Amino acid sequence: MTTSAIEQLRALEAKSRQGGGPARIERQHAKGKYTAGERLELLLDPGTFQEIDAFAQAGNAAVPGDSVITGWGEVRGRPVYLYAQDFTVLGGSVGAVHGRKVCKVIDLAMASGTPIVGLNDSGGARIQEGVEALAAYGEIFYRNTLASGVIPQISVILGPCAGGAVYSPAITDFIFMVRGTSHMFITGPEVIKAVTHEEIGFEMLGGASTHGEKSGVAHFVHDDEETTLAQVRRLLSFLPGNNADDPPWQAPSDPPGRMAAHLDQLVPESPDRAYDMRQVIDAVVDDADFMEVHAGFAPNLIVGFARLGGHVVGIIAQQPEMLAGVLDIDASDKGARFIRFCDCFNIPLVTLTDTPGFLPGVGQEHGGIIRHGAKMLFAYAEATVPKIAVVTRKAYGGAYIVMSSKHLRGDLNLAWPGAEIAVMGPEAAVKVLNRRELAAADDPEALESQLITEYKEQFANPYVAAAHGYLDAVIAPRETRPRLIAALKAIGSKRASLPPKRHGNIPL
Repeated sequence: MTTSAIEQLRALEAKSRQGGGPARIERQHAKGKYTAGERLELLLDPGTFQEIDAFAQAGNAAVPGDSVITGWGEVRGRPVYLYAQDFTVLGGSVGAVHGRKVCKVIDLAMASGTPIVGLNDSGGARIQEGVEALAAYGEIFYRNTLASGVIPQISVILGPCAGGAVYSPAITDFIFMVRGTSHMFITGPEVIKAVTHEEIGFEMLGGASTHGEKSGVAHFVHDDEETTLAQVRRLLSFLPGNNADDPPWQAPSDPPGRMAAHLDQLVPESPDRAYDMRQVIDAVVDDADFMEVHAGFAPNLIVGFARLGGHVVGIIAQQPEMLAGVLDIDASDKGARFIRFCDCFNIPLVTLTDTPGFLPGVGQEHGGIIRHGAKMLFAYAEATVPKIAVVTRKAYGGAYIVMSSKHLRGDLNLAWPGAEIAVMGPEAAVKVLNRRELAAADDPEALESQLITEYKEQFANPYVAAAHGYLDAVIAPRETRPRLIAALKAIGSKRASLPPKRHGNIPL
């Protein structure tokens, strides 16, 4: 090979990496945003990025590489495929070449069984390319759909993402956003004002806080790009490469047999008093290392990733401090999606139950709580991964069934000694069952207290459920960690299947 050919190669490489030029890069930095290349450096292990299609371009006058960087690298020594939209080149807009590059890297990720991470920062479809730009989006959406449940897909929104472009991240498994600089919406403020006469700003309409707390579109929200990309690295450490792999095991420094004596006193005696379920999670999992998902959305339900004895698990738990841990529309959607992700990727489910039931109210009924609650029931029933559940205090009515009960093929179901499992709470049950006796009593308060005690002894205690085999054991709270780890060892190799079918019809 001639020296001039190598020099030409180096010149083309340098041109492909300069983005839209110094002025546009400076404007990007002025907004508190990194360039596409700088983001890849923050996300990946140093020196591991291998670029592909660096010379692809739409025409002779176009920038080599077009408006997206694609390739692969490593995160904590494990491979990952990536694409990073470059806002300094044509506003990161998506045209035919851009779309082909993204599709190619998703295809490669699928073929190799490797996670795909998309760094989104784009002005949208390239208007001057017309239907070709729309076709590019369609091809990307199609591949996102095929990859769903096969490889983990992570979308990181680091700038604008509007119009049809939002549907690619929406199909992926997890969405990260940055406060102040990330925006997602179908139609912008100006269009909304023209059509509905509503006035709203970009941040309130589609900012990170809005999607992290109200819509539930964003799973993770952080204050800056450095933290966001560091948390993407952390998330990948919990995930397998694909649906045929097991999640990455990590040698625990936390003793598997460690007891947590303070859990014996954590749950208040009064069923109306709250406590923080995160204290249970932190006490049980390895090194109190819990990565919460959807932390700002439907906080009455907690979901996230942790390890037990070095094995990755998905945690689903009520939060008694929020709405007493009831299941409502948003919590049901949140739980169902997380359960289905874990089931896709061989991540065992650990459920911590303390719920009075589904949230009553006209708004919930008219909003479709029946349909939404059924999603969570469907997700648990369909899941074939190991399923372990612990009732920490109460599990009433339909919510008892939904929360990974034995009747939905839970593998191991445990309860703490003070747990109440019944159709409804003792106080409400006594008022329904003994309405006439209480009305006629000389001392209704004394009679009600007596009847409540009798109801608890007869129905609302864990030993009744255990007698029927619906609980496998009643355990001291301090024993929860070693019991869960022992269970994972025993049933971690579980293999189960569903009846042959194209797919189930979950009540969407």
